[in-house]
Amino acid sequence: MAAKRIKKKTRPGPNRRRNWIAMGTLAAYSAAGAGKLALAQQPLKKPAYSQAADPIQALPVHRYAIPSGTLGSVITAFKNVSGVEVTVAQQELLSIGSPGVSGTWTAEQALEKLLANTGLRYRFTGDHSVTIDLKPATTAVEVTASVAALAAAMPKYQQPLIDTPQTIAVVPKETMQAQGVTTLRDTLRNVAGISLAAGEGGAQGDNLTIRGFTARNDLFIDGMRDFGSYYRDPFNTEEVQVLQGPSSVTFGRGSTGGVVNQASKTPGLSLFLSADLQFGTDATRRAAMDLDIPIPQLGSGAAFRLNAMGNIGDVAGRDVAENRRLGIAPSLALGLGTATRFTFSYFHQNEDDIPDYGLPWLFNGPAPVNRANYYGLQDGNFLRAYDDIGTIEAEHDVNRTITIRNQFRYANYARDVLITEPQLKGVTLSTPLSEMDVTRHEIGVTSTETYLDDQLDLIAHFETGSIRHSLVSGLEGGRETSDPTRPNYTAPNTDLLNPDPSQQLNGNPTIASSVKDTAISGGAYALDTINVGKKWEFTGGVRFDRFDNRYSQEIAPASNLCRIDAKPTWRAAVVYKPVPFGSLYFDAGTSFNPSAETLSLNAGTANVSPETNKTYEFGTKWSLGRNRLTANSSWFRTTKENAREADPNNPLLYVLAGTQRVSGVEADVRGRIMSRWDMLASYAYLDGKVIDSQFYPLSVGYPLANVPRNTFAYWSNYRLPYHFDFGVGTNYVSSRTASSTVPLDPVTGQIKQVPGYWVFNAMIGHPINEHIGIQVNVYNLANRYYYDEIHPGHIIPGLGRYALVNLKFRF
Repeated sequence: MAAKRIKKKTRPGPNRRRNWIAMGTLAAYSAAGAGKLALAQQPLKKPAYSQAADPIQALPVHRYAIPSGTLGSVITAFKNVSGVEVTVAQQELLSIGSPGVSGTWTAEQALEKLLANTGLRYRFTGDHSVTIDLKPATTAVEVTASVAALAAAMPKYQQPLIDTPQTIAVVPKETMQAQGVTTLRDTLRNVAGISLAAGEGGAQGDNLTIRGFTARNDLFIDGMRDFGSYYRDPFNTEEVQVLQGPSSVTFGRGSTGGVVNQASKTPGLSLFLSADLQFGTDATRRAAMDLDIPIPQLGSGAAFRLNAMGNIGDVAGRDVAENRRLGIAPSLALGLGTATRFTFSYFHQNEDDIPDYGLPWLFNGPAPVNRANYYGLQDGNFLRAYDDIGTIEAEHDVNRTITIRNQFRYANYARDVLITEPQLKGVTLSTPLSEMDVTRHEIGVTSTETYLDDQLDLIAHFETGSIRHSLVSGLEGGRETSDPTRPNYTAPNTDLLNPDPSQQLNGNPTIASSVKDTAISGGAYALDTINVGKKWEFTGGVRFDRFDNRYSQEIAPASNLCRIDAKPTWRAAVVYKPVPFGSLYFDAGTSFNPSAETLSLNAGTANVSPETNKTYEFGTKWSLGRNRLTANSSWFRTTKENAREADPNNPLLYVLAGTQRVSGVEADVRGRIMSRWDMLASYAYLDGKVIDSQFYPLSVGYPLANVPRNTFAYWSNYRLPYHFDFGVGTNYVSSRTASSTVPLDPVTGQIKQVPGYWVFNAMIGHPINEHIGIQVNVYNLANRYYYDEIHPGHIIPGLGRYALVNLKFRF
């Protein structure tokens, strides 16, 4: 019998009406507010001059003796000497390094030297006032902006990217906009060495591996942990920073393969409004806006920024599944460009999805079924998440060499999930596909996670003799809670080739577990980078963390468990610069993973010490064509020296008896190849394998789970004649296995894996007038049927071919 396709079922009701009202309001506000802002801009226009414009009358000369340091400390010294008032357009720029200036110069000449090779420019707005901002948009500016955003989001990183002895990949908002990405997962496809994984029982949302090790708990926003299990939308993201290699010395627990940091959009002193309206062939309807307003009434350097988003859409190539998201992120900055700065920000995102756990495994490979088959319940499955994050950041320049920064955050993540994992049970090699039934494994969880954290950092730039220091040290303390309740549901089986999503759940649920978990953490660190001459740089750092976890289970068999881990970590590196635009480096560091890392314990793990990890990395970085093009490559080896293993015959027995290792090579080239051609390309080769195992000796020598041997990402933007923009890109992911400990299917004896794939995407854009443009993105041009996210229990196919039309409004 031919498979009967299930049409998507429209779900009317208050949630959908509220979503449409919100999107309509957002679109109307963007359109109406744009005209007001355009008018409001007119009286603000003043003659502005810069190095590239007509010169102003020369100012008197002064003697300067300003050492190198951050822009924030350097301009304070500059103002004291010259008497010129300096305003910085964006708070993040204050963290950019400046070479300083020495000698007798005019204010203009001193500014040129202070901003040399920084990607910044100055504009005189009066006889004794100047504004510093980014140079006009070029790849070099994107690189410099990334340095600023990296230092602003994570003050532990004070050196330019070329001098930072670690593989760091940055995806700026310009790339995200050109690709039309609407999820963090799609943004991360630009970074080789990352592979996506499907959600699992108690943890939905973004799940990934970096350099071969899971990074589900290594997601951060502005350097602070983003603990929630939800699908992240980048509507409030300035850029995504991927720091690869163990980083416990800077981030605390976790980070075996690296971390992902989302740098938020923050207020600046430029008035603008942008809005996007998107419509897709997969029924996507999306509206987003970004508004920035200086507020001089609140004092010099005050500004407000508002980002908002509404998104409703189906899933291309899949039946029934649907995504609905709303988000808003206001932020207020005070004192921009002054010695004392405050930023108050709030982030909210909620989603109400019909979730999808994809297809079942059939022995050692994906079940050979139609890509659109949906095995869940269209009226029974749901994923609802409500995420609220409030942050207060205070920063003070004590003097030209010392800055103190404190960041306080409270986050609340609430979720209610019921999702179907399709499984094939009791089938044999001789069972025809037409006679196979899929068992619906219903996974439910209701939970609220909270995160309370405070980070205090001190950044000092000073000299001891001829040696220059960049010292970053700090304290961190936090409290995290989780209270998941997991009900047991049952649902009828369904046909493998012709599933019926209209079926209903069987009976009422029973409660399987009710957990309360609280973790108290504290850490102290110090990281010093010293420059010896112009060619050598040495970095050393240590951190000590204490992680205290209390766990209780209320459903029989009830239990009360606790685990306290106190662990030091370290990092050491050396950088050699044979020329100013190139560097060679060696880096070594450690990290650790406590048993209760995910706020979960059991009788078997409560007495197990943390896993420990060690990495060695050799690399080189080059900045070419006057910073227009960067080229980086590295070789690394990460070893999990005592992987945690569960006895397959005794679920209450865990030991630290395994060894896992990933060796690899990465290469990355990005920037402006020619005046009209920008490119991003990265490649990673990962050789991940099980080295030793007590309970699973047959797994020794086999690949680690979800670790493709080869990954490749490419994106090019071409500026064509008549103001057309054209982009094309591809992603390649080689085959991946589903499990590290049990890599072979017990029936076939073959490795359980999904095949590799290529996916191609394209974009074309054109301005309609000065303020309005149109962009069309087409994804999966060949409509390739591929397997995108894997889990030992299920597989989620990649999206089918679809197009997205974006109307852009910029004022």
